[in-house]
Amino acid sequence: MNSFLFVSAENDAIANCKAGGMGDVVRDVPREIAKRGDKVHVVVPSYSRLHKNGIFKKHLEFPLRGTTYRAELYEVIPKRVLQNITHYVIHHPEIEEGGIAHIYHDDPEEPFYTDFIKYMIFCTAVAEAMKTGAFGDLDIVHMHDWHSSALLFLKTYHPRYTELKKPRYVYSIHNLAIQGIRPFHDNYASLHNWFPDIELDYKALMDPRYQDCVNLMAVGIRLADAVHTVSPSYKEDVMLPSRKPEFIGGESLEKDLQQADNEGRLFGILNASNYGNVREVEKGRLYRNTVKALFHWLQDESKKYKADFLAHTGEKIMKYVDEPPKFIVSSVARLTEQKFYFFMRSPETLEKILKKLDEVGGIFMLLGTGDPGYEEHFRNMSYKHKNFIFTNGQSEDLIDSMYLETNLYFMPSLFEPCGISQMLAMRNGNPCLVHHTGGLKDTVSHLKTGFAFDGKTYDQKIRNMIKAFDFALDMWKNDQAQWKKLKTAAKRMRFTWEKSLDQYYKVLYLL
Repeated sequence: MNSFLFVSAENDAIANCKAGGMGDVVRDVPREIAKRGDKVHVVVPSYSRLHKNGIFKKHLEFPLRGTTYRAELYEVIPKRVLQNITHYVIHHPEIEEGGIAHIYHDDPEEPFYTDFIKYMIFCTAVAEAMKTGAFGDLDIVHMHDWHSSALLFLKTYHPRYTELKKPRYVYSIHNLAIQGIRPFHDNYASLHNWFPDIELDYKALMDPRYQDCVNLMAVGIRLADAVHTVSPSYKEDVMLPSRKPEFIGGESLEKDLQQADNEGRLFGILNASNYGNVREVEKGRLYRNTVKALFHWLQDESKKYKADFLAHTGEKIMKYVDEPPKFIVSSVARLTEQKFYFFMRSPETLEKILKKLDEVGGIFMLLGTGDPGYEEHFRNMSYKHKNFIFTNGQSEDLIDSMYLETNLYFMPSLFEPCGISQMLAMRNGNPCLVHHTGGLKDTVSHLKTGFAFDGKTYDQKIRNMIKAFDFALDMWKNDQAQWKKLKTAAKRMRFTWEKSLDQYYKVLYLL
């Protein structure tokens, strides 16, 4: 039996610990490993809340900032209790709850300031837990994104943690654009402040652009035994330099990724989707679930500033309770540049799409929260266009209803490491319209299982997006036989964890 430790900022196997797709992966991969008879420990920060109903396991004492820090390790009960998997959280007062999904902080003036502090404490506490045998003997340590890569720094450079070199260390990149860059010196959230006694190897830790800073994403890429991107096409993308906005590639780390590839350490393996024990909602509840979500948000103190808008959305949705639209386009995502850059920079494109939908009695439903500028932009669009329904919040029931009852799922991501939304829509037999980038290339085939657009220039991409949309709408209107064929082909696609884990075991874990 092999023993694994997963170290991450998110884990959707426990309640209220997910902001994005990384949480899904950290939930699903351990389950597949456990099915194979191997043992998995999963550890995430407590964010001052997840430990409250946990089982206290041990105190962890370790040196940081020239003093002794004391954290606590708790075992927590997951949503589904499964054999061979144990879930843990680490609590320390400075590992605070953030504003983004109650996990991450947004520090506009000093990016990553608060998150750097909490993940430094978290990673050092994990190193101490490993050293003191809290997880037993480990064969594989699998870390996810920059929040966990300080573990590699500790086992490489910290004299207290040299014995942590025994396991194989695997590093997964979920989003290369977010890199955890902080100064080496002269700041509370600087590397030297947290580890004043360690001589810093600047070359190995340095950001390629800001040479007075550590880049924790780069640390993961440079120091891991195996580096993993969450789709084969994203691996190819990130080894090329970015040319914004036409192409998002290695984001200044392409040389590090090329080197990892030359050393045989870089692998692109597609994330998967869950096809068993799926949480199901009843068909025909889309508008009811929207209204339910709106009432729930209206009672939330933090959402009072948009009460007028939520009421406006409720009024719009009530129309469709009695007269359902003929065609629904939907999109579910965090409102960020990555997901909706095209609609923000070219609002006239979304307006053209809405006009075409209006002609066939169709609507566009968008659900999400995120960047305040993007939220405001879409709220304004909703006031302006009667067939644009923007549900500005998060609701699992509503999201499930949207995946179930949409006709066309729209995913115009500027870049996409893998993407799970397209898999969830396809699982329900709904074609997707996607930007042909990263993992979307590996999952949606133009005119076979969905629709795709691309282009050499930004303007070309925008023109091709409209063309692809016209093509989809035309097929639905005028060629129902072909449309049904496309829906069936989409539903038949299977992106299983079993297939992906075969690859993990072979090239990442070497088991």
